[in-house]
Amino acid sequence: MNYSAYIESKPTVLYGKPAIKGTRIGVNLVIEKLAYGETISDLLAAYPQLSAEQIYACLAYATAVIRNEEVYYPA
Repeated sequence: MNYSAYIESKPTVLYGKPAIKGTRIGVNLVIEKLAYGETISDLLAAYPQLSAEQIYACLAYATAVIRNEEVYYPA
């Protein structure tokens, strides 16, 4: 999925943290709610301005960040 169609980072929105385009809903909020057991249906009901595609884009973004993370092991 091309998450960049749905996710943006702007200094004037959420201090530059990644958010869903055109909203002040942070990617971290969506991931956190899913992690604590809310379903996509729950999120769609709570945030009617969201689409399932935007929620999946948050997951794709988080996956890309983790995949590209550099891990350092102590010597």
